[in-house]
Amino acid sequence: MDETDGGGAAGRGRAVLIEDGVEFDGRDATLLRAVHEAGSVAGAASELGRSRARALSRIEALEEAFGTLVDRRRGGSGGGGSRLTDDGRALLDRYDRLQAVLAATARVPETVLAGTVKEVDGELAVIDTAVGTVRGLNGETAVGDAVQVRIGADAVTIYERGERVDPDATSARNRLRGEVVGVDAGETVSTVRVAVDGVPFRVLITAESAERLDLGIGDEVAIRWKATATRVVGHATESDP
Repeated sequence: MDETDGGGAAGRGRAVLIEDGVEFDGRDATLLRAVHEAGSVAGAASELGRSRARALSRIEALEEAFGTLVDRRRGGSGGGGSRLTDDGRALLDRYDRLQAVLAATARVPETVLAGTVKEVDGELAVIDTAVGTVRGLNGETAVGDAVQVRIGADAVTIYERGERVDPDATSARNRLRGEVVGVDAGETVSTVRVAVDGVPFRVLITAESAERLDLGIGDEVAIRWKATATRVVGHATESDP
């Protein structure tokens, strides 16, 4: 399992747990908590203004990656209902810890790339940079503009280079390969520095992920992050950090 910040409009504040390419985020945590409080999937869906079918479908999709999360019992003489399994409660605990870690990070470092807008497609822009083409949220720029591409270290997910990740199973549009050039270990969060064609990227990972990955200097890795967690800004509007 990997743990990261999936990013919002500015790449902040949305903790995400990832297993086999399936993401567990704040909406999923809210759904599981609602099931726990309501005692049924139908009650949880009603409370959240969602359809029972959609809520049940989402739970089943999560369970394919994270294991059985909800014990669903049919009605009968003893009545039906649903409750969280031990795995479901543990997953919520892991999510809450990750959210707390991210909230406690006073300033998340960014990787800043210089580039030129190659294409604009609605709210997204395609940028030519020193590490290749990347995609991000367009900050009112136009084709041909010189821009900065800003990527929060909490928005990047790191994988062992040989790890297979189905590109259709993740919404991370930006994917690069690089080499670990530094690991700054912390008590709860570590910062991994990854060089991609000589350009350093910074990645925040939890202590659990650091232990699982066991990264060392020179290790080949892959990094991924969402276009929606990538800010594209004109040089005149923001300066380098």
